[in-house]
Amino acid sequence: MSHSFIDNTLLSRLGSLPIESRAPMLGNVAGKHRSPHRGSSVEFAEYRKYVPGDDTRRLDWKAFARSDRFYIKEFEADTNLRAYFVVDASGSMNFAGAGESKIQVARRIAASLAYLLVNQGDAAGLSICTDKLHLEVPPSRRAAHLERFFSTLGKVQPSGETGLIQALHTIAEKIGQRAFVVILSDLFTDTAALGDALQHLRYRKHDISVFHLMDPLELGFEFDRPHRFVDLEDGTSIVAEPNLIADEYRSALRDFLTAVRAKCHDAAADYQLVTTDTPLEPLLREFLTARLPKSKH
Repeated sequence: MSHSFIDNTLLSRLGSLPIESRAPMLGNVAGKHRSPHRGSSVEFAEYRKYVPGDDTRRLDWKAFARSDRFYIKEFEADTNLRAYFVVDASGSMNFAGAGESKIQVARRIAASLAYLLVNQGDAAGLSICTDKLHLEVPPSRRAAHLERFFSTLGKVQPSGETGLIQALHTIAEKIGQRAFVVILSDLFTDTAALGDALQHLRYRKHDISVFHLMDPLELGFEFDRPHRFVDLEDGTSIVAEPNLIADEYRSALRDFLTAVRAKCHDAAADYQLVTTDTPLEPLLREFLTARLPKSKH
């Protein structure tokens, strides 16, 4: 895995921590356990040669007719935990102050958690949303699937306004079973609409986690001379004297963060405010540990 947003050393250190669901998933087994159920949702995986003791009901008679040899059909059952990573690819996610851009941090978090999920036998899917694009990689637990997941993440070029709200409603409607929905965004959208989308996911009984990505410059607003501030989503700009607007900006920021936290709390969603200079390992370790059943802490 040669993608710039993947840290193999980090993954090996976090590998002992399972990703658990906070709510029962299919089969009422959380986390890395596979479903005991069989039925129309079971996917064919591969053939293998019959060995004594195998269930003869799984013999493929068409394969026998073609080859005069007995083959068993292997199936891949639905995983108990299906994760959907929803990555905001609007223009503001391209912002980078002194460190990495928000989209790069989103890539690191999504890729790391997806790897851990697939490594424990669960499924990971990806949804990229801008105002004009809603690109999806369906969830799978196959190791080969990760390369498509990572490649799609790596090609994301943030632009335009956010389509996050519509993407969340779409996901809430189309996912047929309970899932783990991980949202990575700066959440620069209407907070009331965000609250409605989160409630839609909650109504569908999904387990929601929100990584709210912000640059330290956006939080601190530490500017000492006039600056041109550019809206990375619609391209408009304004020249302002920071000292004249700092108090008003910080007040608006506090209101925004308070509203976002409240909407997440009301929807029973995990909420993590993540600055782009936050070390990834302690962030993810704390996130994973907090989701463990109390007896496993």
